[in-house]
Amino acid sequence: MQIQRPKSKQPIPENARKVFEGKIFDVYQWEQEIYDGTKKTFEKVQRLDTVVVFPVLPDGKIFLLEEKQPGCEPFWATVAGKVERGEDVLEAAKRELLEESGYEAGRLELWKAEQLIRKVDWAIYVFIAKDLKKVSEMNLDGGEQIEPKTASLDELIDMVTTRYQTFDEPELIPDFFEAKLNPKKKKELETLFDPKS
Repeated sequence: MQIQRPKSKQPIPENARKVFEGKIFDVYQWEQEIYDGTKKTFEKVQRLDTVVVFPVLPDGKIFLLEEKQPGCEPFWATVAGKVERGEDVLEAAKRELLEESGYEAGRLELWKAEQLIRKVDWAIYVFIAKDLKKVSEMNLDGGEQIEPKTASLDELIDMVTTRYQTFDEPELIPDFFEAKLNPKKKKELETLFDPKS
């Protein structure tokens, strides 16, 4: 499956200079002429892309995580992580799924891929994982404490719309609010999250 990277709302131009390279974030600067004819230095951050995976168990329950990481308040989420440099998006989704849940998926379906922040070149890919097979225990890194949980789609919608301050995937909050308020949108999510579809 070839997955197209979504375009940034303000692409980094070819003449931009990388002025900082970090482990996750890089910073680019470039001179740009503005409307009054003068030039200003523009700047944009580029970060490693992210994969988000909702594993759907054979009984229709969705695998979720209650998580703690150093330096931040506890939160809850689904399987997610960064796409390493040079790594294929689908391979990253499979790797994160295996590390954080111990499951392999017979099917990984792309729900959406988007860039949300104009000043940050950062794509987020959201997958639904189906036909799951437990092949190992969770393999977490030293900076993660994770407690696995499960929820039905209705429970997930309720959790996101009532505890959204602690949900670690803010880009998806509007989808769940829409599903709570719009029967047509809820039906779409029911089909998307159906383990048999």
